Amino acid sequence: RLSYLSNLGHNKMNRVYIQLGSNLGDREGYLKQSQTMLIDEIGLIIKKSSIYESSPWGVENQGSFLNQVLLLETDVKPFDLLDIILNIEKEMGRVRIEKWGERIIDIDILFYNDEIIETNNLCIPHPYISKRRFVLSPLAEIAKNYIHPILQKTINKLLLECLDEEKVSVYEL
Repeated sequence: RLSYLSNLGHNKMNRVYIQLGSNLGDREGYLKQSQTMLIDEIGLIIKKSSIYESSPWGVENQGSFLNQVLLLETDVKPFDLLDIILNIEKEMGRVRIEKWGERIIDIDILFYNDEIIETNNLCIPHPYISKRRFVLSPLAEIAKNYIHPILQKTINKLLLECLDEEKVSVYEL
């Protein structure tokens, strides 16, 4: 019994920031559905930003996106997390046809603790965080003082320095 209790403190929970995005169909519904699936598969949502609406980034002739950032606690490791997220996207009906194409759901890992992972399949922190106002705005709402592990700047500072001129505003439900 004592050995069981002494091991309790060693199961450190990981803090993961995840971005959700949708610009097809019932955008709000897809954000909610993906949150339910993330809770079921990954862990508890500790914080969530407001939902933001933004024009599509990097492409034209698409509907506007709804985006939201979540902070989750999980014991899932980074590469397993990626597999689960890709599976959730697939289960929800996401089809990858073109880069930055329209999508029912897009789920991105922004940060995993303060880890830096750079492989062909997984880059953490997400490489475009500092260039995208639609990521920084909701992220700053729930983590303005979080320090980007590579850039060594707070999210608030990155938002102030962001050159992205796409319109991003809080979505009125």
